[in-house]
Amino acid sequence: MGAAMRRIHVGNALGAFGLGFTVPYLYVYVAQVRDLGATTAGLVLAIFAVAALVVLPFAGRAIVRRGPLPVLLAALVTAAVGSMSLGLAAGATSVLLSAAALGAGQAVMQPALATMIVDCSGAETRSRAFATQFFLQNLGLGVGGLIGGHLVDPSRAGSFTLLFSIQAAMFLLLVAVMATVRMPRAAKGTEVSAGAAGATGSAKESWKQLLGNRAMVQLSVLGFVLFFACYGQFESGLSAYGVEAAGISTSALGTALAANTAVIVVAQFVVLRFVERRRRSRVIAAVGLIWAVAWGVAGVAGLGQVSQTMATAAFVSTYALFGLGEAMLSPTVAPLVADLAPEGMAGQYNSAFALVKQLALAVGPAVGGPMGASWHAAYVVVFLLFSLGIVGLAVRLGRVLTGVQDLPGSGKSRVIARGGAGVESAVARA
Repeated sequence: MGAAMRRIHVGNALGAFGLGFTVPYLYVYVAQVRDLGATTAGLVLAIFAVAALVVLPFAGRAIVRRGPLPVLLAALVTAAVGSMSLGLAAGATSVLLSAAALGAGQAVMQPALATMIVDCSGAETRSRAFATQFFLQNLGLGVGGLIGGHLVDPSRAGSFTLLFSIQAAMFLLLVAVMATVRMPRAAKGTEVSAGAAGATGSAKESWKQLLGNRAMVQLSVLGFVLFFACYGQFESGLSAYGVEAAGISTSALGTALAANTAVIVVAQFVVLRFVERRRRSRVIAAVGLIWAVAWGVAGVAGLGQVSQTMATAAFVSTYALFGLGEAMLSPTVAPLVADLAPEGMAGQYNSAFALVKQLALAVGPAVGGPMGASWHAAYVVVFLLFSLGIVGLAVRLGRVLTGVQDLPGSGKSRVIARGGAGVESAVARA
């Protein structure tokens, strides 16, 4: 692992650590500590998704034209300002504006960091690089949330200001770390290969080129279903289902979330050895099957005639199975996005896929929340079918991928240009 990649991984861990301090406590902070009510708290959570949807279509273009590092530094400063402002804000308007800045900065970090990993890795190391990123993100979020939970006190607004200050400091520390990264010469240059005509043309032309890539369109549809049926349900529909249908306590819900993180942290590199030798499309199909089993287990927890202890164990197992699937996806989906991008277009493709993710995360809770709380059997059946749909979409995707895109070790990888991606390599959340 080179010095640049080590700094990128340190940056990922610091960013996730900072986010872990505040994300679990946003609702309580806005609704109760600042006494702005449930409606404003809901708007704050929604504005994160809205901010991401607004900035991501432009982020890819900026990464292609300016390179990922300058875009990342600007996003980090924006997020730091938003975080500090949110910790000091007292009125609804200032809270919403601060949340918009924080959400926009966070959203742009994802494709910028992903493109930096692509630029700094090769065909043999990329899959492990993205798996390491996913591992450190989950570890950082978990540790940050644990420490933040011990520092926060709902009766003292100052304790929340401290949390947001720590988060802002993490972003600024990340600026200092990332500023020392020396990107490969090809990644810093202003020249773009002739194969990336869309990268130097108008925004309309670059989006037209992306939408003309059949494999990328199919992967985007598949990605939407993946994020909608899993990540979009964690803190909305699935938790509501657990509380209302299975009678899960809040402490057990916390245990389930911890089990999800624990499986990712423990299994990530064991799973990586399995994934690296399999076709990506088949790995994604296997994830669909695992998640279908997870929804079946969730059905036992809430719909089966079992004891409360068994229901709790089944519910925790559901989250653990989702974690296993996530660990399999981390070195699979993100590298495939990069490998489908023409030279010089990795930033555009990463941003487009991040936009798909944000759409799924916005729609998922809106659909799953009411279903999980009220229509328990329908909720389980619908999302079990979505998981089986992942299998079909993955198999279909495999038919349009080249042999090297589907199984990177089967051929040579392209050399990466600025903002570009190796066509036949392997990489991975978020």
